Amino acid sequence: MRLLAPAFIFCGAIAGFGQIPQVPPKMQFAGMTLTIRDDARREIQTDVDALTHSPKYFNIKAERARTYFPIIEEIFAKERLPEDFKYLSLQESALVPDAVSTSNAVGFWQFKEPTAVEMGLRVDQSVDERMNIASASRAAARYLKQCNHYFNNWIYALQAYQMGAGGVMRAVGDKDLGTRHMEITSQTYWYVKKFLAHKVAFEEVAGKPALEVSVVRDAAGKTLWQLSQEYSMDENQLKEINKWLKDDRVPDDREYVVLIPKGEVTPGFGLLTVAARPKPDAKAQSAVQDELKTINGIRAIRARANESLTTLVERADVSLSKFLNYNEMDIAKPVQPGAWYFLEKKKKRAEQDVYTADPGEDLWAVSQRFGVRVKSMMKYNDLDSDQSLIGGTVLYLSYHRPGAGGTVPDSAIVALDDNSFEWAVTLAPGLTPVARKSAGKEANVSSGAPITAAANEAIHEVKPSDTLYGVARQYGITIREIMEWNGKKDFSLSVGEKLRVKRPPTE
Repeated sequence: MRLLAPAFIFCGAIAGFGQIPQVPPKMQFAGMTLTIRDDARREIQTDVDALTHSPKYFNIKAERARTYFPIIEEIFAKERLPEDFKYLSLQESALVPDAVSTSNAVGFWQFKEPTAVEMGLRVDQSVDERMNIASASRAAARYLKQCNHYFNNWIYALQAYQMGAGGVMRAVGDKDLGTRHMEITSQTYWYVKKFLAHKVAFEEVAGKPALEVSVVRDAAGKTLWQLSQEYSMDENQLKEINKWLKDDRVPDDREYVVLIPKGEVTPGFGLLTVAARPKPDAKAQSAVQDELKTINGIRAIRARANESLTTLVERADVSLSKFLNYNEMDIAKPVQPGAWYFLEKKKKRAEQDVYTADPGEDLWAVSQRFGVRVKSMMKYNDLDSDQSLIGGTVLYLSYHRPGAGGTVPDSAIVALDDNSFEWAVTLAPGLTPVARKSAGKEANVSSGAPITAAANEAIHEVKPSDTLYGVARQYGITIREIMEWNGKKDFSLSVGEKLRVKRPPTE
């Protein structure tokens, strides 16, 4: 429930700097010394400039940091996690308790439900501890320590928070494990550089918060009304600062931290917002119009070079929460110069039926290209995650991938080139696939280059030039079979990796 209250009195968060904070050539992070190379410094500084561009927006987040950081710091100290990680909460959620990402990650530290439960958080109809600053911060600390167990390198633990420990292992191998000195370059993972920008931008934030809170740990079994009477405050204020509690009574199955605000919770404190935008003049309005177009019947705007999420949203004249929802984005996702972003919801179907992906594209990039929702494409193509795609992957954009008994438009007959694949097609030597959408049947036609299949071999050792598509063609099997037989969750391969290329005997 939003509450009417006097506006924030912002305590010179940016004014105290005198100028925008500058990224130094060396930084200390979690006991590590980081050397920031010039190319990375420029990238990080661009993000720092964007974070501090709007004094009002910056100060809203700074006020949340002043309120919540003391709680996070106390928990991190008990968990023996480096205090520097507190800035990650700003990057993940802007410290908005009920922030929800397009992938259904929730709360201060943006946990998906399975991970939250695995880390000991309660998520049900009565309680969602992802929105409890104490519970979620403790879970984040334990998750980060768990990641660091693999690397003995806090930078890699930080990177693993976004891409998982397995992803980092595949990306870095055994490089810099256990090191206390690292170089940050343009090749460093974008999430790490984004974090360093938040650290630089907010590490000078200090002082007494406009909204102080006290922590109550002995509220088990009490109702919010009882607590409001006990602490002489409005019950609605109590609900506003404790969004993790969905019922009116604090459960008694474990200890829960209840926050008691000392003052009024203003509407801006818990909302994902950007600064108020002045009405553009005629020249500026014309420039915006020149960068607008329609994709799949949906209005879109092109991002400028070096443009931040905040400035793009201001220029688009929509709220940040709506912009993120329309583009199926998380707040931490970097803006891509020259890319088109939507100002309305994407549709369930594209104007085009089938698309062959370019190398390096993922489902989100294709979604942005055609104005079709990621979840719709996942459904049409029988995919269970927004995964990276191999160049030549055929995606269906307006109806389900053909299968046994499927009915599809007669016009949808697409010949695939020699680098394409179809999940359901098993390639025999000398054949390349054609996806023919009629009564669920697929046909094969002869290609000019025969495929050498090692039919008697059960294990394939991955070579530097191998792809899942190439291995599947070599052995006359499907990519889905390779992934199922080897327990793979994505398309990445490691040199020397042993792949089972024949059905296991027990199946």
